[in-house]
Amino acid sequence: MIRARIRKNFAAGPESSAFSLDIQLELGAGITVLFGPSGAGKTLILDCIAGFVQPDEGRILLDDAILFDGAAHVNIPPRERRCGYVFQNYALFPHMSLRGNVDFAAKSIPRLERHRSVTEMLERFHIAEVAGRRPHEVSGGQKQRCSIARAMIGGPKLLLLDEPARGLDAPLRVELYTVLRQIRAEFGIPILVVTHDLEECFALGEEMLVLRDGRLIQSGPPRKVIEQPAGIEVARLFGIYNLLHVEIRVLDPGRNISRLRYGEFEITGPYFPGRFKGDRVWLCIHPGHLKVSPADGKLGPNQVRVNLLRAVEKPQAVRLEFSGDLAAEVPRSQFERHKHNRDWVIEFPVEGLRVL
Repeated sequence: MIRARIRKNFAAGPESSAFSLDIQLELGAGITVLFGPSGAGKTLILDCIAGFVQPDEGRILLDDAILFDGAAHVNIPPRERRCGYVFQNYALFPHMSLRGNVDFAAKSIPRLERHRSVTEMLERFHIAEVAGRRPHEVSGGQKQRCSIARAMIGGPKLLLLDEPARGLDAPLRVELYTVLRQIRAEFGIPILVVTHDLEECFALGEEMLVLRDGRLIQSGPPRKVIEQPAGIEVARLFGIYNLLHVEIRVLDPGRNISRLRYGEFEITGPYFPGRFKGDRVWLCIHPGHLKVSPADGKLGPNQVRVNLLRAVEKPQAVRLEFSGDLAAEVPRSQFERHKHNRDWVIEFPVEGLRVL
């Protein structure tokens, strides 16, 4: 278990703006993903926990051991914190073999046991057959596993990973995720992973912390956070929703409906508790929930007419981008039958609508 309250401020400089990190978190055993845009403070959190950066204020505890306490002037050196850290660039010593890199981190293990422990770690992460090579002589995935083996050899109580899948191709990503799940199952320690990849959040995370401008703005299981963003700021971070500024024209709790004004169109939605007639809100809907078809005659309920601007191929579907900042995803077979059409109709299903 790790509990941390961290405050760190950076003053504005001649070519940099001010930045303030103010966050509180609590992590149990399992994988937690720290999600947010570049510059949100994700790596800074890892560095503060590991001891490479000293917070201005706060307290960091790992299994009730105090690593940092600003008020009590306690700041344990990084080498004594028992935090394994996997850096973005792996940070392997280029002049050492893979075995040498792992052995370097095993200095605390008695000499008679060290060789066996290092060998076991190399075998555990499937790099024993290349243990004599230097980092530049092995693949990115092998360097990644060596970095993780080095972080784990000292028996850490916490594992920190800064964008571990960055630069890895799809098969190596899958391999990395398998390794991290293995660590979670075998070692039972908290694992904090920095990422800005939503697929990675689903692939790894049991808990998701969303960070922006040095603040925690939402947390919870990845599926719940992504399907129910706490506000427009979070929804924009994900970049996967249609976000439409609409006005609530009607609210009818008895019939469990609402009516929303979007431009010249009126859309029927569910009743939104806590909202009022006349409110200007953001309508949030996933592209995959919209129904689209070529324009043909009169508009039906909850339908709007749009122009197709572009079609973007995706592995499993086609993303159609329309006028009015609208996008939908359709099966490739459906699009192929109508790919020459420019006039389309979008239908908003009532059950897929929510407001922020």
